Amino acid sequence: MAMLELLDQAKQQLQLEFGPAGYNIGINDGAAAGQTIGHLHIHLIPRYPGDRPDPRGGVRWVMPDKADYWTGRP
Repeated sequence: MAMLELLDQAKQQLQLEFGPAGYNIGINDGAAAGQTIGHLHIHLIPRYPGDRPDPRGGVRWVMPDKADYWTGRP
């Protein structure tokens, strides 16, 4: 519950300061979900119209060039 309360506070602050049009919120829980480090955190990504050419697919395509961080490939 505390993490969800903190998430809500962070969203409120982002909304006041930057006014995003939407958010992606994600948690990777377990290797099958893409978790690579054994801890829990919540991704809170503010979104704006036009920040990606096609926002469908949500979190997976927010920063595709940064998705493969574990192999060292460019």
